[in-house]
Amino acid sequence: MHLLSLAIFVPIVAGCATLVVGSDRDAAQARWIALIGAVAGFLVTLPLYAHFDTTTAAMQFVESYEWIPRFDIHYELGVDGLSMPFILLNSFVTVLVVWAGWVVIEKRVAQYMAAFLIMSGLINGTFASLDGVLFYMFFEAMLIPMYLIIGIWGGPNRVYAAIKFFLYTLLGSLLMLVALIYLYNASQSFAILDWHKLPLAMSTQILLFVAFFMAFAVKVPMWPVHTWLPDAHVEAPTGGSVVLAAITLKLGAYGFVRFILPIVPDASHYLAPFVITLSLVAVVYIGLVALVQADMKKLIAYSSISHMGFVTLGFFLFSTLGTEGALVQMISHGFVSAAMFLCVGVLYDRMHSRLIADYGGVVNTMPVFAAFAMLFAMANSGLPATSGFVGEFMVILAAVKANFWLGFLAATTLILGAAYTLWMYKRVMFGAVANANVAALKDLSKREFWLLAVLAVAVLAMGLYPKPFIDVMHVSVENLLAHVAQSKL
Repeated sequence: MHLLSLAIFVPIVAGCATLVVGSDRDAAQARWIALIGAVAGFLVTLPLYAHFDTTTAAMQFVESYEWIPRFDIHYELGVDGLSMPFILLNSFVTVLVVWAGWVVIEKRVAQYMAAFLIMSGLINGTFASLDGVLFYMFFEAMLIPMYLIIGIWGGPNRVYAAIKFFLYTLLGSLLMLVALIYLYNASQSFAILDWHKLPLAMSTQILLFVAFFMAFAVKVPMWPVHTWLPDAHVEAPTGGSVVLAAITLKLGAYGFVRFILPIVPDASHYLAPFVITLSLVAVVYIGLVALVQADMKKLIAYSSISHMGFVTLGFFLFSTLGTEGALVQMISHGFVSAAMFLCVGVLYDRMHSRLIADYGGVVNTMPVFAAFAMLFAMANSGLPATSGFVGEFMVILAAVKANFWLGFLAATTLILGAAYTLWMYKRVMFGAVANANVAALKDLSKREFWLLAVLAVAVLAMGLYPKPFIDVMHVSVENLLAHVAQSKL
């Protein structure tokens, strides 16, 4: 049924239709076309989960057509347990983002909605690509809509933030392009699965590791190449922050399991202490940086960097528990970070301020909102029975099995995460209402209520019953680790 092509092109076509039909004079039409397109884009991904075979690590729903025969470049798509969940996550978040911007965005509505839909299709293409050139094309193309979203609908310093975001990610990606060309010369193929079987010398593996690492570490982002993210988050509109945190950061982490670990396994083992050190710095140091933030968006941005440090840590423990924990953490972070940024967006739409000091006593005027925000704050802190706990617990357990002190340092994120998240919650929600603007706040509208309710259900469902998520990825993870354990030397 060409499900993967549908997952890519349904949102792209819907985005183009929104651009063509929508106009500022008839913004309602653009909104409805975008919402229908986003929902359709999500619905066509559901059969990927419903018909997914959890007993095999082979690629499923494969599509392969000649594209540029001279260089053996194919339009080749396929998913396994490492990639399929993220196509669903991306399509799900796109629906929420279109819905979230329903009445908030008033200028260039059609262009705003179209940018998110087109980006959704490009991101699905990145997760589904099995050809190196196709992957690179999608990986780079999705920068353009995000650049426009930040640069047009962002805050006062939006142009600076957009250019910084674009240059950081583009510079890292250029090194990846060099690595792709080298692998083509070595194998005479651009098929990613062919590269997994390629015998490579240790010195070559290390150079390829560095090239891929620069591209994906910037995208995650890992310390110290993380500085673009807080700027991008602060200046991006709410929808841009949601997609940036929930989806685009996952592309960097996905690159580790699709390219770095299987293509250069010996270099991955050799350089694992280096990556683990950077991951722990992100977990501990960035957690401390988050504690002193005065801007809610910046605090959640630093929180994202700290939580994504768990992901890279889990991958380089080379254990089933650690890798599955990292993948679960990626999905959970998609839900929780989206919810946190939407909560900030709810307040910003009313007060036009992200500064914690401008609030206080919000629970008195917005009790329903405060209840949702409490749930998401607890999930961000890693409270048991929420999705935030599952992945972190699995990675910490794997880290303790590898080395007690490694697990001890990783576990500090539970303390730091609770500290900065609940400290922010306390200052914003509790206390007397000292600001007249806070006293005039109105609680959630129906649209906002259902938006947050959907995410609340996702966070609780994953926290209480993570088995469906873990079962999908288990065989693929074991196959990946078995492959990584085999030396290419």
